[in-house]
Amino acid sequence: MADTGKPDDGDAEGRRDFLGSASKAAMAAGLIGGYGGFAAIALRFLYPSGGDDRFWQFVSLADEIKVGESILYRGPSGETINIARQHRNGDADDFVALSSTCPHLGCQVRWEGQNNRFFCPCHNGVFDPSGVAIDGPPAEAGQSLSRYPLKVESGLLHIAVPPRLFARGGEQGEIIDIDGDICGPGHDPCLAAHLRAGSTERKG
Repeated sequence: MADTGKPDDGDAEGRRDFLGSASKAAMAAGLIGGYGGFAAIALRFLYPSGGDDRFWQFVSLADEIKVGESILYRGPSGETINIARQHRNGDADDFVALSSTCPHLGCQVRWEGQNNRFFCPCHNGVFDPSGVAIDGPPAEAGQSLSRYPLKVESGLLHIAVPPRLFARGGEQGEIIDIDGDICGPGHDPCLAAHLRAGSTERKG
């Protein structure tokens, strides 16, 4: 039989199948690319990768706090924070800043450098150097002390402050002194303290 030069039905159908599959793959790739780009833009909008959105406030000269010592700091929104120095490496990891309010019933927690722990005298709550409760009612409840970020730059210790506080007028935190022993038991933070306004100098 003479060759007519026309493809047989099998070849034509194979080419149609191939073209159909190729066009579907191209459409899928286009959709994935389009939606993927949209998702990337949405993620950048919802979770911006910009710089640090915290503000930093000066607390003290880092070297004024000796290893084993702590200071009590009142934050801009009134919270009281124990800042304890636990090491002498010359960076922020030397220090830890933890809420001084016990999560059990609100009494005041103190850093005990000689015992390497934070202690609440109201109900004998004990916290490890990172603020995790290891004994007493807070440990039974699986509680921890809230932690605050710190940084050291040029020998100056700073604590992070949420930006919303600056929107309310830029309140400043202050170091406070404790007069006498911590009182307790009780639900009040029971601070017998006075502000050292405008000063970071500690007694004796």
